[in-house]
Amino acid sequence: MKLYELIAPCHFGLEAVLKREIYDLGYEISSVEDGRVTFLGDEEAVCRANIFLRTAERVLLKVGSFHAETFDELFEGTKALAWEEFLPKDAKFWVTKASSVKSKLFSPSDIQSLVKKAVVERMKSSYHLEWFPEDGPQYPLRVFLMKDEVTVALDTTGESLHKRGYRKLVSKAPISETLAAALIMLTPWKTDRILVDPFCGSGTFPIEAAMIAANMAPGAGRHFLAESWNNLSGSKLWNDIFEEAKDMADPDVSVDIQGYDIDGDVITAARDNAAAAGVDHMIHLQRRPVSELSHPKKYGFLITNPPYGERIEDKKNLPDLYRQIGERFAALDSWSAFLITSYEDAEKYMGRKADKNRKIYNGMIKTYFYQFLGPKPPAKR
Repeated sequence: MKLYELIAPCHFGLEAVLKREIYDLGYEISSVEDGRVTFLGDEEAVCRANIFLRTAERVLLKVGSFHAETFDELFEGTKALAWEEFLPKDAKFWVTKASSVKSKLFSPSDIQSLVKKAVVERMKSSYHLEWFPEDGPQYPLRVFLMKDEVTVALDTTGESLHKRGYRKLVSKAPISETLAAALIMLTPWKTDRILVDPFCGSGTFPIEAAMIAANMAPGAGRHFLAESWNNLSGSKLWNDIFEEAKDMADPDVSVDIQGYDIDGDVITAARDNAAAAGVDHMIHLQRRPVSELSHPKKYGFLITNPPYGERIEDKKNLPDLYRQIGERFAALDSWSAFLITSYEDAEKYMGRKADKNRKIYNGMIKTYFYQFLGPKPPAKR
């Protein structure tokens, strides 16, 4: 099979987590940049990456790259790429997104229009046609300019990979599925340790943890654009890997995962989402305020996305809220806590300095992943 360069965008600050995932799938990393990891893979890798990666936002198939400081250079550089190797003559193709950073060409709409025209010109000469019906499978294009270096790629995914298909109902200001999975993977949590999210909202942290514990592929319950690209992969290859993902899952694994929220309606939505994900039997969800957080078990994990005043919680309430979190955490014997928040006084009101702190962008919001580490449990005999 032919090797391609595949680009996997991710949240800024979580490139190392995605890099480890790609290595675990068996693929060679070619570059790591802010917000994306590029790796080498064949047609099968396109399927596997979409179905198995938990922390990538999508999987892009790189068509080519070149230097361009003028629109003429952008047109000629795009036209020089071998589009006939990627697009069949009936392909429906358009530039769905163009972005430019520190480049002389910066107008997204002009870049999109010119790249489309250049691709059409290449296709005309390759297929000896003057008109294309564009009534076949969809092949959306993405164009990135960074310091005048242009990268053009095809989007194999379609809807972002954070849309696993289970979250029908969401709470206000939910954390995305890909970010939740990445944060869990940044912790030392293992399936033999209890995990509690005291601000579970629509259930994303507990559901993602359950899917990780059960080895359930995050993309196994949805579809992808490239499934219809018979010139590259074909439906049989996709079906084989979907079946493999199904066989690898172990929904009977024993875990203790719990989610609480003060809003009863939100807990109802979380239960519905857990059922849609096929993990409702693995999660205990309950209406409970953080002030009543307690647990008799030792060496547990709090992993949560508490309110931080950017969207839903009035900032004046935050000191008291984080003081409550700190008090209840302190009462949990030998537990560890992991919080993602943009609230810069979180440590102050929790009454403890974090052992580790990682800056992560949640959309356009700069957040911090505070890590309060408890003792390790004694080694099992």
